Amino acid sequence: QVQLVESGGGLVQTGGSLRLSCAASRSIFSSSTMGWYRQGPGKQRDLVATITSGGNTDYADSVKGRFTISRDNAKNTMYLQMNSLKPEDTAVYYCRSVYYTRTYWGKGTLVTVSS
Repeated sequence: QVQLVESGGGLVQTGGSLRLSCAASRSIFSSSTMGWYRQGPGKQRDLVATITSGGNTDYADSVKGRFTISRDNAKNTMYLQMNSLKPEDTAVYYCRSVYYTRTYWGKGTLVTVSS
């Protein structure tokens, strides 16, 4: 079983920045495709960004140029640097790990952007 723990959420003003972290409990992290997803109030859970084990990244159009996903395999940790935050970025942000056929989710961290 893999445990994923998100941290770094909080309250920030429009235009501000936050850095989210996702710590994984097992060394399979380095072989996993990792991703950030978010679920806003009354909305479905949507993809924010993904990063493969080789470091290839992909972003939702709504966050391109503002968010940066990265990973540190030595620390079993993934990050999401969020800049120029907007009220519409308000959501619970979830970490996801995909290792072969297995998918794991964290419990989420709340990001609130005030206008």
